[in-house]
Amino acid sequence: MIMNLYLYLKALHIIFVVTWFAGLFYMPRLLIYNTEAMSQPEDIRKALQQQFGIMMKRLWYGITWPSAILTLILGLTVMVRSGWHLLLFKDEGSWLLYKLVFVLFLYIYFLLEHRIFKQQISGEFRYSSQQLRVWNEIATIFLVAIVMLVVVKENISVLWGLGGLVLFILLLMSAINIYKALRNRDKK
Repeated sequence: MIMNLYLYLKALHIIFVVTWFAGLFYMPRLLIYNTEAMSQPEDIRKALQQQFGIMMKRLWYGITWPSAILTLILGLTVMVRSGWHLLLFKDEGSWLLYKLVFVLFLYIYFLLEHRIFKQQISGEFRYSSQQLRVWNEIATIFLVAIVMLVVVKENISVLWGLGGLVLFILLLMSAINIYKALRNRDKK
């Protein structure tokens, strides 16, 4: 019975990680669209930004925030119930320590995204759509790092892991630049 409860908690944790990331991936797209609406004529801009505002609030407060909170609560519960917290500072638990560092940075990213969301809702646009496109990919980097650590665990090499992550980041940034060049070419 206790093992069954652990598995249900772990399954719920994974489900809320997925829904949290759905919000983390979709919100920057809405921020980009909301920013790009600024270049539209006033009546269209107002209509678009009103609609994007409704969508952003529902996504952020209805899915993303609750999922972030439940991910944290369930993740800590699963970690303690499984006894992994006892291994954090031992060799076999180093993967979890690294994962928790990435998770901490992911929550910082999440809070910074919340700040950008609040700025746009109040009519303050500090970032270009290109900057927001780069911002959008940061969650992807965290996702790749965290999933690799969870799946590979203590078999991962820090050097190879970091090298792979740097290579992945370079590929993502190259893709963003290629997309920007294609968009600029299509505008001409």
